[in-house]
Amino acid sequence: MRLFFKEHALLIAVQALQFFTVLSIYWLAGFRSLLPGLYAAFLGFFFLTCYLVYHYVSRRGFYKRLNDPLESLDDSLQRTEHAPISEALDQLLRDQYRSYKNQIKTLEQQQEQHLQFMEQWVHHMKTPLSVIELTAQNLDEPESSDIREETDRMKTGLNTILYMARLRSMEQDFHIKPVLLSKIVHDVNKENRRFYIRSKVYPKLEESRPGIMVETDEKWLFFILSQLMHNAVKYSSGKSDTFLVSLYEQAGEAVLQVKDFGVGIPETDKRRVFDAFYTGENGRVFRESTGMGLYLTKEAAHYLGHRIELESEAGQGTEIRILFSSTQNLTAL
Repeated sequence: MRLFFKEHALLIAVQALQFFTVLSIYWLAGFRSLLPGLYAAFLGFFFLTCYLVYHYVSRRGFYKRLNDPLESLDDSLQRTEHAPISEALDQLLRDQYRSYKNQIKTLEQQQEQHLQFMEQWVHHMKTPLSVIELTAQNLDEPESSDIREETDRMKTGLNTILYMARLRSMEQDFHIKPVLLSKIVHDVNKENRRFYIRSKVYPKLEESRPGIMVETDEKWLFFILSQLMHNAVKYSSGKSDTFLVSLYEQAGEAVLQVKDFGVGIPETDKRRVFDAFYTGENGRVFRESTGMGLYLTKEAAHYLGHRIELESEAGQGTEIRILFSSTQNLTAL
């Protein structure tokens, strides 16, 4: 209704000015009986009102569609009345819909090509890294350890790039199945044992009960836990020689908790540590921080339907929990 009056405000004003002008001329011409003029003005306003009412009723759907925002792109294909202006709007929206669909299809193809390129590039880079590691085994210390330390860093970076590239198509990469949490923890520890030794920070596993099993994607959970344990080691090195990995149940939910006793997170950074590329104060001290680890962790957990909770105190350490809902906690079923 408001849009309709905005569109016809000038017409109503011009008609009112026209009737006033006619009555003024009628009066200046010496005709002192205004009743015929007022009657004519009344008839004019009456017909104008009838026209406006008919115009609004016949195009009410058109004005409603202009006034209401589209909830989805498919709403562009809805039809309004058969009035010429309504049909013109429908045709415009259909053309726009086709244009957007073509652009989206093009972007999806480009994204798919980019993802394939990134995956191939990462796998190609892993081959020479493996060769370098094998060559380093035949060298004397400390050269051998130094080279393998750098190759481990490169592998970690390549895996982060690979998972970041896969993140947006993650729903097509799911393989949900029962997963034993203690097995995932041991697998991550086995993968990172040299990193623990170099950093002189070691994990300690605590289980409230053995055999806690959840329903999740094993590969993505391995990545999430690897990120959390890497952070625990990185931010504990030089301050603490251990961090805790706890498995327990709480209110029917399974909980996987990583707790370190390192530098902690400043209060001003807590709300943004899960933002992409945000490194905060600790990132200025630890130069290897990319700001992507916790972001990817939260995004992956969100896709898997898991919750993440964080508690930290500067100088005391950080505690991050992955919570598996009661329906995902197969031990409680």
